[in-house]
Amino acid sequence: MLVRLQIENFALIDDLDLKFGPGLNVLTGETGAGKSIVLDAVDLVLGGKASRRAIRTGAKRARVEAWFEVNSPEAGGEAIACSRELLLGKRGCRSKYRLNGKGASQRDVQQLRQQFVDIAAQGQAIQLAQMTHQRHLLDLYGGEALLQIRQRVAQDYDRLQELQGQLRDLQHQEQLRSQQEQLWRYQFEELSRAELRDSQELEELDREAQRLNHVVELQQQSYHLYQTLYDNDEETAAADLLGRAETLLQEMVTYDSELTPLLILVTEALVRVQEAGEQINRYGDELEADPGRLQEVEARRQHLKQICRKYGPTLQEAIAHLESLQQQLDDLDHGEQRRESLERDCQAQQQQLSQGCQQLRQRRQQAAHQLEARLTMALQPLAMDNLKFKVEVSPIEPTRWGGDRVRFLFSANPGEPLGPLGEIASGGEMSRFLLALKASFSEVDPVGTLIFDEIDVGVSGRVASTIAETLYRLSCHHQVLCVTHQPLVAAMADHHFRVIKQATQQGETARTRIEVRSLNHEQRCQELAQLVSGQHQDDFDSSATQEAANAFANSLLSRAERLRRELYQPPAP
Repeated sequence: MLVRLQIENFALIDDLDLKFGPGLNVLTGETGAGKSIVLDAVDLVLGGKASRRAIRTGAKRARVEAWFEVNSPEAGGEAIACSRELLLGKRGCRSKYRLNGKGASQRDVQQLRQQFVDIAAQGQAIQLAQMTHQRHLLDLYGGEALLQIRQRVAQDYDRLQELQGQLRDLQHQEQLRSQQEQLWRYQFEELSRAELRDSQELEELDREAQRLNHVVELQQQSYHLYQTLYDNDEETAAADLLGRAETLLQEMVTYDSELTPLLILVTEALVRVQEAGEQINRYGDELEADPGRLQEVEARRQHLKQICRKYGPTLQEAIAHLESLQQQLDDLDHGEQRRESLERDCQAQQQQLSQGCQQLRQRRQQAAHQLEARLTMALQPLAMDNLKFKVEVSPIEPTRWGGDRVRFLFSANPGEPLGPLGEIASGGEMSRFLLALKASFSEVDPVGTLIFDEIDVGVSGRVASTIAETLYRLSCHHQVLCVTHQPLVAAMADHHFRVIKQATQQGETARTRIEVRSLNHEQRCQELAQLVSGQHQDDFDSSATQEAANAFANSLLSRAERLRRELYQPPAP
């Protein structure tokens, strides 16, 4: 239930703090007073569309905050505060959402809207004429069991689309087989003959070729290095110099033990130099020229480079291409088996989808009969005694939403055939249909607050009285907010608000602002008298006219009080 609404710098409202109560809340006022702006603010804070025009002229930010009381057992009667701030920028306005003071996304807020508020405006009547929306309403009326079947149908449909896509791809590959197979097999054979096993082979061959091409230089250099490190008849080798250093340090350590770490370092250096000399000596001894091996390496290098130019540019990519060719050729070789397997899977999935669509159709037909009876019962008191209403469920090609076309068929006059609701019903009949629809859904709809924006436009007399009674019945199970011009509707309210548009002078500038006032009993009488007569209290032609209007307003309130007692239906525990 919406318990409080704060608005700052939104449209023509500079500062407004409204508190709503349970039951029927109505907003009245003169035409153009801005009654719908209050409902627009509720729509805005719950994720509705916004533009820079939503921010009051002269302001750089607008803010709307709504408090909802959650009466579910899980929530324990807690309140949820939802706010939206519009900030004016060079490229329009941007929004900031908060839930209970913490940052939130538009998706979070819109999910909250689905739980708490349903706004029924004249634009929803246009949506009601669309067959997709009619199907959605029927499914909602069918309840959770129907929606679960519809979800399974959507999953089966998506799986069938996936399988059919795979089958189309495979058939396309088969069409290209004669064009591609010869080229693929030639490439595969060429790469297979190359015996590509290691992506690093070319680098290893480069290193081996470098060594084989410089065997003589490596032998000479390794001999000179051995002499420099370990054994040299003409000059003192590094090992000899380190040996002398080690002997000197050994003598010095006998006098000063602090030199022991230095002695250890020199000793280790000597051992390493000796090891290096021995290893370089063995390396030089093992080196030998091998023209045959060099020729093999060069031939392999050239072959691999040619492969890389055609299928690379790297050897790793050439190997990957070979593996891809292997898979493609395997697919071609086993394509017929795969196609037959996919065709069987598609057929089985098609059958499963058909069975799901049949179950869904049965559920929809059951829900359709129930909705027909319920809506007819709700519409007849709204000056539609002779109406005929039917929910037509006819088969079509399966989609994610099943294999049914759902149409609301309607006739308001005796002898006239049924026709599509959007083509047959007038604007007033669509408004009444929308109200009856909300009443029909009230028992299964968990939404706590229903909002009606001039749902009673264009009606009067007995129809207006019935609309007032219907709204009141709805308010026994839901909180109802209603913008109305009908005194019969306003008289039934639990809480009555008057919307006033005023022009004020700020210096040399005139500004327009909207106020909303909660009315007591006396003020309600005055407001109803104005609604009945179409004149403001100060504009009555005579005191007799004013007294007559006031008397009629009092009679409306008295009548409404009696009706409220007769119609009251306590909410289910």
